[in-house]
Amino acid sequence: MSISDYLENKILDKVLRGDDFTGGTTWVSLHDADPGEDGSNEISGGSYARQSGTFSAATGGTGTSANNIVYSDMPSGTVSHVGLWDTDSGGNFWWGGSLVASKNTNEGDTFQINSGDLDVALD
Repeated sequence: MSISDYLENKILDKVLRGDDFTGGTTWVSLHDADPGEDGSNEISGGSYARQSGTFSAATGGTGTSANNIVYSDMPSGTVSHVGLWDTDSGGNFWWGGSLVASKNTNEGDTFQINSGDLDVALD
């Protein structure tokens, strides 16, 4: 996954300056193309909405999803990437990355990321 400039700056300011930064709830988005540094190409339509994700304590530089992340009533399309945000709508984009394999959805489908299947790494 690629980290955004926004979060890079927050991490550096925390480590180098001691500036407080609280992440809070992590919201997981779905994208039909690379979200880049700003969260572009987010899925829209149907009842799609970002879903909250919980993550295990990081080990070896990687945090892993600790809950099933479920999106119901998806629009028709292709999901190829995921993103992480600080809010359920709008807000600041943190991270983005591609799925191991893209997934086609039909209108009304449910899309699920299983617990343990979403890894976020710093390397």
